[in-house]
Amino acid sequence: MAYDRAITVFSPDGRLFQVEYAKEAVKKGSTALGMKFQDGALLIAERRSRSKLSEQPIMEKIQLVDDSVAVVTSGLIADARVLIDFSRISVQQEKITYGALVNMDNLAKRVADQMQQYTQYGGVRPFGVSLVFAGIDRIGPRLIDCDAAGTINEYKATAIGQGKEKVIEFLEKEYEEGLDEKETIMLGLRALKSSIDGDFNVPEVATIERKKKFYIYGRDEIEKLMSKL
Repeated sequence: MAYDRAITVFSPDGRLFQVEYAKEAVKKGSTALGMKFQDGALLIAERRSRSKLSEQPIMEKIQLVDDSVAVVTSGLIADARVLIDFSRISVQQEKITYGALVNMDNLAKRVADQMQQYTQYGGVRPFGVSLVFAGIDRIGPRLIDCDAAGTINEYKATAIGQGKEKVIEFLEKEYEEGLDEKETIMLGLRALKSSIDGDFNVPEVATIERKKKFYIYGRDEIEKLMSKL
């Protein structure tokens, strides 16, 4: 039990249980995915209806960080809000220093460092959230995942949340490089649908490109695309 309660104590087999519990919190979150396409990157997030009495959510799953960077989250919404605010400040600091967001790696590493610190000190708990950053920098379209332990990885396509395994299994078979925007959105909707048992609610969909920058698809636009599935 001592290994289970203390964030700073490794178990005999080298595990930090509190970090693993944080990752389990992410697995209970709504499914979200990201994919790169020819001129940009796509983010899609499952939209869950908590109650028939609920109004429009105050905080959407997909958030704009800067003109050329967006993020989608899964896990504890309050933790996500704190990290998104931290991400926005980090981007502005880099723009003041260098005049632009030169490399998305810098942003992802800053956020990952912040998350990692909360796995290392007593009296705190890890962030129970994972993030996928999508954006454009001097390299081109980028898609970077940051998990609850502060580990970062770059992908052509990835997923987080409850349906992560099913979505990744689908994308490993179906994803191709060089798809255009609409083809990528259709593939993303199919991938998300494959992970959901029951009603498939209209998800959040957003793209970020070199010319058009950040764009959130309206509900009517998404429903029109879903009708073709």
